[in-house]
Amino acid sequence: MASGFRSLCPTVTSLFSSQALIPTLQWRSSSSSRSPPLHISRVLSVETVPISPSFTWNDVFENCRAEYVPQNSTDLTGFLEKVDRCNRGLEKLAEFIPFVIEEQIVGYIHKGFTKYLRDFHDIFTFSQYGGHVTLSMMLKKPEERTRAVANVIKILGNRGIIPGIRNELYPVKPSFNASAFFSLERAAAPYFGLKGYAIHVNGYVERDGQKFLWIGKRSLAKSTYPGLLDHLVAGGLPHGISVCENLVKECKEEAGISKVLADRAIAVGAVSYMDIDRYCFTRDVLFCYDLELPQDFVPKNQDGEVDSFKLIPVAQVANVVRKTSFFKDSCSLVIIDFLFRHGFIRPESPGYLDLYRRLRNGDCS
Repeated sequence: MASGFRSLCPTVTSLFSSQALIPTLQWRSSSSSRSPPLHISRVLSVETVPISPSFTWNDVFENCRAEYVPQNSTDLTGFLEKVDRCNRGLEKLAEFIPFVIEEQIVGYIHKGFTKYLRDFHDIFTFSQYGGHVTLSMMLKKPEERTRAVANVIKILGNRGIIPGIRNELYPVKPSFNASAFFSLERAAAPYFGLKGYAIHVNGYVERDGQKFLWIGKRSLAKSTYPGLLDHLVAGGLPHGISVCENLVKECKEEAGISKVLADRAIAVGAVSYMDIDRYCFTRDVLFCYDLELPQDFVPKNQDGEVDSFKLIPVAQVANVVRKTSFFKDSCSLVIIDFLFRHGFIRPESPGYLDLYRRLRNGDCS
C-alpha cells in the first residue's frame, strides 16, 4: 500500500467529524486485524404516520392543524427521529472499504458490491488483500477515468444492479473545494460512497408577523421519493457548475423564480448526514438558503418534477415534520435547521443541543 494512502487510512477522521457519533471504528491497512465495532445511540421512540406517496394535501393539513408548541418537552423527539432516519446503518461501516484515487480517499464501497467491479479488472484495481479499491494506473486523466467508469455504470445499469440512471454527472473528489479526479453518474454515487452536495431553499413569506413556508409535493413520476413533500427549491450539485449557478438554475426550473429574485437568497449554512442502505453509502452536505418572497408570489413548476405547491404556516410545517413521514427525509433536516434559526425550537426544550449537533452528523468538508 502506498505510503501516502497509509497516512490517511488509520482513522479517516474526516468521516467522523461529528462528536455525536462517538466512533470507535477505524479503517485499517489490509494487514490489520478486524476493526472494533462502532457504538451509536439511536432515538426511534416516536410513532409517525407511515410514508405513502398517495397521501393528499388534505392529509397534510389534517396533521398540521394543531400548531407546534416549543415548550412541550416531548416535541423534539419527533425531530430527533427524523435526523436518525437520515443516519441509518452506521454500525455497518466495517462492511465498506475505501475507494482511493491518487492516494486520496474519495468514497467507500461495500465489500459485497465489489464482486460486480472485479469483472472489470482493466478498470478497477484491488489491493493485495482487498483493503481498498482504486482505478487502473493506465487511467491517468480525468476524462479517461470518466469514460471508462461510465461504460461500467452503463453495463451495471442495464443489468439492473444500479437502477435509475439519470445521465447526470457528479464530481469525484475528497472534499468540496478539492479538484475533481473524474466524474461519475449521479445514480451510482451512493454505490461508491461519494461525497454529495446539494442546495435547499427555504422559500418563505411573512404576513402580519407570521412566517409561512412554500412547500412542494413531488411528482408521482419522479424516480426517487415520488409524491413526498419537498422544499420550494432543492437540487443536487452536478459537475461543472457552481453553487450559485445551480441555485439560480433550480429556482427557475422548480418554481419559476427569476434570477433577480433568486439572487436575494441568503446562504445560512449547511446540514449533513451519512446513511447506509445495503450497498449504498450516502454522504451528503446540503447547503441551506433562506429566500424571503413577496406576499403575492406564486411558484410555478417548469420541469414537471413538482405536482403542486402550498403555502403553510411554519408552526404547522413543524408539526408535519414532527408527526408524519410526508417529507423527503433530507428535507426534514433543512426545515429543522430553519426552525432553530427562526426561534421555533428553543433552548428550554430538552434535547435542544443534541438535536442541533445531530443536524451535522456527516462530514462537512
